Amino acid sequence: MKHLLLSLLFVFSAVSAQESKVGTIDIDYILGLMPELSAVQEQVTAYQTELSEGYAEKLSTYEKALQNYRDNESLLTLMQKKTKEDSLMVMQNELGQYQQNGNQLLALRQEDFMQPLYTKVGQSLERVAEAGGYTQVLLRDNNVVYIDNRFDLTLAVLEDLGIEVPKEQE
Repeated sequence: MKHLLLSLLFVFSAVSAQESKVGTIDIDYILGLMPELSAVQEQVTAYQTELSEGYAEKLSTYEKALQNYRDNESLLTLMQKKTKEDSLMVMQNELGQYQQNGNQLLALRQEDFMQPLYTKVGQSLERVAEAGGYTQVLLRDNNVVYIDNRFDLTLAVLEDLGIEVPKEQE
């Protein structure tokens, strides 16, 4: 009975392995050729500029407060110095937090702007994979040990999207 079960398991795994068809795709290459990418990059740049202006304003306020402290330090009592130094330290910490939050917000906003492009590529990939009978598609990156270019769906997805591939890169 044990041998029969092992035999059946071997047969089923061999049959399921024959039914699998694995392809690869280079998403970054496709995104780089999409005409919509320039609009996304402009949106990201505009948001980055907005964040930078906010940071520059906070930095200017901090620098003025610091300069004011240095200019009037000799006139201040010990208690006033301590209060001003604490205030400056809070402002400095807020600057660091603003910059850190800004970087996180920029990454999130960039992801939001890119989402329609990812969706468009994903839908195209689904059409191409279904038409080609692929059961799995892997990202073409450094984690894949071997790739047979016959199973790379990148060019087929670009064609499905109506994007022309530059001649020197075909």
